[in-house]
Amino acid sequence: MKERLKELILEKSVFWGDFTLASGKKSPYYIDARISTLFPESAYIIGQMVYEALQPWSPDAVGGYSIGADPIVTSVALVSHLKGGSLPAFIIRKEAKDHGRGKEIEGNFQKGMRVVLVDDVITTAGSLLKGFEAVERQGGRVVGVCAVLDRQEGGREKIEALGVPFVPLLTLDDLGIQRD
Repeated sequence: MKERLKELILEKSVFWGDFTLASGKKSPYYIDARISTLFPESAYIIGQMVYEALQPWSPDAVGGYSIGADPIVTSVALVSHLKGGSLPAFIIRKEAKDHGRGKEIEGNFQKGMRVVLVDDVITTAGSLLKGFEAVERQGGRVVGVCAVLDRQEGGREKIEALGVPFVPLLTLDDLGIQRD
């Protein structure tokens, strides 16, 4: 599965040019993993691989910061059902709603849950760290982090410095892309 995911990411999600990343850093390539996380075959593979990766952590739910995590958590929840289990999903909003129930975390999240956070691409882990803070603010505990791609630019180290294990499905080295 890893080899096929690598092929799909390279085919659909890697773009060359002059890009500014969310971190503000310039890069000669951009990896738009959402194209792959929303493509049927790769969505299924990602769901399978993330589901397997998070098994050692025995989480109560899987979630992440919207919008990169949205298709991933859905794929993982579906795979859990297909395997006879039930791993519910949740999404963390960029800011709490100012109407209705005013929720910061949508979906299947409750205080006291042990959760795994996912994201499509990790560079400096800024979004993931905000998601980590949101989960803790709402009374949950992050027991692991999984990303489709680690750009190998310091994000892993920031996550692991919090005492949380991190598993990427792929790295830039796996894709054969030279780091900036």
